[in-house]
Amino acid sequence: MHVLSRSSLRKVIHSAMSLLWLLLLALPFVLSASKPAHALPAFARKYGLRCSACHESWPMLNFFGQKFKDNGYQLMNDRDAPIWQNPGYWPVTFRITPIWHRVSTEKVLTDTGQQRVEQSGFDLSGLDFHTGGTLEKNFSFYVLPSSDPTASFHFETVMARLDNVFGSPWLNIKLGKFELDNLLSEKRILTLTGNGGIYQLYHFIPVGDGNIFGQIGDNQLGLEIMGHNYNDRTRYSAALLSSSDGTVGLPYGANSYSGFFTASQAFDAGKLGVERIGGYAMIGLAPTQWLTSGGTPIGGSGIGNKGYSREGFVGQFYFTEHFDTTVVTQHGSDNAWFGQGYGDLPDGVAINNNTPGTTLPAFARAPSWNGVLIEPHYVYSPQLIFLGRYETIRMSQQANALPGVPSNLGNISTYTIGYRYNPFMTSRAGFAWHNEYNWLHQDGTAPNGTNQNISELLIGFDFDF
Repeated sequence: MHVLSRSSLRKVIHSAMSLLWLLLLALPFVLSASKPAHALPAFARKYGLRCSACHESWPMLNFFGQKFKDNGYQLMNDRDAPIWQNPGYWPVTFRITPIWHRVSTEKVLTDTGQQRVEQSGFDLSGLDFHTGGTLEKNFSFYVLPSSDPTASFHFETVMARLDNVFGSPWLNIKLGKFELDNLLSEKRILTLTGNGGIYQLYHFIPVGDGNIFGQIGDNQLGLEIMGHNYNDRTRYSAALLSSSDGTVGLPYGANSYSGFFTASQAFDAGKLGVERIGGYAMIGLAPTQWLTSGGTPIGGSGIGNKGYSREGFVGQFYFTEHFDTTVVTQHGSDNAWFGQGYGDLPDGVAINNNTPGTTLPAFARAPSWNGVLIEPHYVYSPQLIFLGRYETIRMSQQANALPGVPSNLGNISTYTIGYRYNPFMTSRAGFAWHNEYNWLHQDGTAPNGTNQNISELLIGFDFDF
């Protein structure tokens, strides 16, 4: 029996991978003659709409889809109430993504020195189990049990909502765990890589900072009041949240609350479409100190609340029928206690505990930063979208006024490009062929204070049913 040498085997593998990439890159064009997309599962089965009615590209909403969501998943007609639904209708969607990806991390500290670590292979995303809709006209709900790739579940979203209180769209009340009212939704993001599948601006924490509570991309526990006019051009929201980053069980303490506020205005730009500009602010208090028993912090006893804020502007601009860009800015700041590593002690993230009598060192300062996110989309058709993203975050003040702390420590720059092709999207199921590349650079976070670069190439089948 003939046995391949290692060099021959490498050539075979290289040829096979080259052929695979050729097939993958050609697939969207081979499938371009497929039937047009129709509707999103769950809600589409209820209303019989095409997917392009609510989505610029699944799962990203367009103006009509945002209006449908703002109305509490209602079209404001008789078909909203469950009594008019087919008894066989069940508002459920499963979503999971089998993928192949390659991750390259520079300057990993090993026993033999700093090395680049590369991983590649086939993998899975977690599983999302969406269910939502109306309990009765103007009473809506959404529940999302979600798991990681090992099937460890948690509740990502659990909320009920009263819509059009007193008959007015200006007053809608939501209670539970829900996504914050970000005009650029991270929960409907079009990218899937580890660093490109989130908005870095929504989760940024300065190096050594102990404040995890200001991550506006995470679903939060609280109460939200939101409103809009009848055509959804003007909208606002105000939410009171537990400063717990969505963690259940009151692990932090008393009187630690945050507020999240948004307002936006859309206007008709003629053939270009509907443009929107707005602003947001997250302002909160969170604990830096815990009571102890035998030196061990007592869960739920958090005190010593300190402040933080995140604020910025959002613009959604359409330049042609097919091309649009979303821009998000942010200015963030944390109290100096957070900057010195005090904060999320129950989860073991913060490195310090602000015990009574503790004083800040003379070099302590309140860290602050500025960032911008630019995300363009080219929608060739409802089935094919090309996308990109550039994010940059720059520290304006470090937490330590020490001579050895570089002013750029923790700065981030990241680029993402990709495309999604939907060969079909029916009222029963959806499928997307996803290709994406992300590159992230962060200053001073590699071993010995050098810069860190991480890149990821991902291809996958993103489907729901």
